Amino acid sequence: MEKQFNTRSMIFTLFGDYIRHYGNVIWIGSLIRLLEEFGHNEQSVRAAISRMNKQGWVQAEKVGNRSYYTLTERGKARIEEASKRIYKTEAPKWDGQWRILVYTIPEEKRHIRDELRKELVWSGFGLLANSCWITPNPLENQVKILIDKYDISQYVSFFKASYEGMQSNEELVKKCWDLKEINDRYEQFIREYSQKYVLDKQRLENGELTDASCFVECAWLVHQYRKFLFVDPNLPAELLPSKWLGDSAAALFNDYYKMLQPGAKRFFESVYALGEVPEALQK
Repeated sequence: MEKQFNTRSMIFTLFGDYIRHYGNVIWIGSLIRLLEEFGHNEQSVRAAISRMNKQGWVQAEKVGNRSYYTLTERGKARIEEASKRIYKTEAPKWDGQWRILVYTIPEEKRHIRDELRKELVWSGFGLLANSCWITPNPLENQVKILIDKYDISQYVSFFKASYEGMQSNEELVKKCWDLKEINDRYEQFIREYSQKYVLDKQRLENGELTDASCFVECAWLVHQYRKFLFVDPNLPAELLPSKWLGDSAAALFNDYYKMLQPGAKRFFESVYALGEVPEALQK
């Protein structure tokens, strides 16, 4: 499989996997050097980080003639939420309650409605009916952040309730999410990466995998696995089918990641050190 990375997506991956553990700040020169490993040139990196700056994910800091980029509070919140879900080892427990979000956003604010839909899907909400979204997970805080972000409190109603029928909770899940399709994707991931895991483990033991190679392979692994955040609602175990493969995929991902991480981290640190990040910028 040819490894093609979207530059902006890869920058998110690097912030989530490394930079957030190093004061949430990086010199643009170090970022450019790291992304060279994936075939990105300086121009594409500068364009991508500039877009992220305009979108409110990062902010630029100038020290002397050097530019540094740090995560904004919004960026930190998104990275933290994503990391919790990426590195989970099993499905969450359920309190038996459903969270229901209903909105009536006017047509002149359609662009907000479209953005809100994307955010809700990413957070794990499922569409039950027109403009009515549900989740069994305690996402009250995420909902508040979205309402504040888009300034839509006057158009939104949010409930916490138990499902009283007329079908089962499992039938309700089927209306909102295609778990079979998601499970099929997990099966494909396990099939492909269980073979790669064995091969890379052997290469590592034989000293054939450099730190730079570990860095690239690790980033590719996270990049591929992170795609499940956009399709898997992270449902509690009680609402999942009996032959759910999400937990097996998570275990494989975590084992593979831990194996590659030492070499990947050494390579990252060797490049990151070129930036000489001022102490005042580390947060």
